[in-house]
Amino acid sequence: MTFEQIITQLKQGQYAQVYFMMGEEPWYADYITDYIEKNALTEDEKAFNQTVYYGADVTLKDVLEAARRYPMMAPRQVIILKEAQAIKDFKKDLEFLEAYLKTPSPTTLLVINYRDKFNKTTRAWKALAKGDFVTLETKKIYENQMGPWISKYMKTLNLEIDPKANTMLVDHLGNKLSNVVKALDKLKTAVGNEVKTITPQHVQDYVGISKDFNNFELQKAIITGDVYKANQIARIFAQNPKDYPIQMTIGLLFSFFSKLMLYIALRDKSQQNLSAIGIRNSYMEKDYKAASRRFNWGKCRRIVSLLRETDMKSKGFNNNSATQGDLLQEMVFKMMH
Repeated sequence: MTFEQIITQLKQGQYAQVYFMMGEEPWYADYITDYIEKNALTEDEKAFNQTVYYGADVTLKDVLEAARRYPMMAPRQVIILKEAQAIKDFKKDLEFLEAYLKTPSPTTLLVINYRDKFNKTTRAWKALAKGDFVTLETKKIYENQMGPWISKYMKTLNLEIDPKANTMLVDHLGNKLSNVVKALDKLKTAVGNEVKTITPQHVQDYVGISKDFNNFELQKAIITGDVYKANQIARIFAQNPKDYPIQMTIGLLFSFFSKLMLYIALRDKSQQNLSAIGIRNSYMEKDYKAASRRFNWGKCRRIVSLLRETDMKSKGFNNNSATQGDLLQEMVFKMMH
């Protein structure tokens, strides 16, 4: 079952007996857990019938024994286990989970939030898969997936977002969804209900990202051959390494020039083929088309090699004294010349 399907059922008041959520991106599981915690019982019922455990403080056996209790003056009780991966003997005690799943309490709603990968070869997992239970596995969101994800989330807030503003957010916020959602919700509150489209100016005003000095503008300066602007941004980045980590800049440029190599090599540049290599719309294609006039395939290959070399040096390989700011400015100079 997908995250969207689970949320739809919950909003319709349809609750399963057991929810087991796992994976590398905890935001989805946390959202579902919080929704159940807030809505499965009334405020009066929660006092005696809702218990929240944390993995570092309990054993799995303790949680399952609590799940077998009967509710008090309510149709059901809610037992929530957060950060289940922190339970010391979790793997050893999976036999208790397997036993519970064979005869789950009909008056208990059990939520297990396991913020890590889970072994699907265990008998407990097979019992989860067989039964009428809800399971959700989430995977890490990669940088190149964040743009579409932000656009999709913005639609749930009844907002559109300008492509440049989207790129600024991806560039600044990274791919940890809890941070991204917090910033987007803050943005929605700040602009109010009258604004329908988020612009770069909104991002600068309310998220604190400069619309003139960011990785998006650095990439644009490199594409257009604006040496002054590229060096200016590189200097600002070098002076503020905590706000502009070099790895994020390298990651963005590596993604762009890797795709540019594919774009140049692509004979049929139909939208279907462009989407297949990650160029999702005409706004993005405009940048790749402009860059292809300045950088041929051979130059792109050399830049990709330079980015890899700089990434290694930024992590201490073959680098005895250069700071990240030094490496960044040298890298930008070589790319521009």
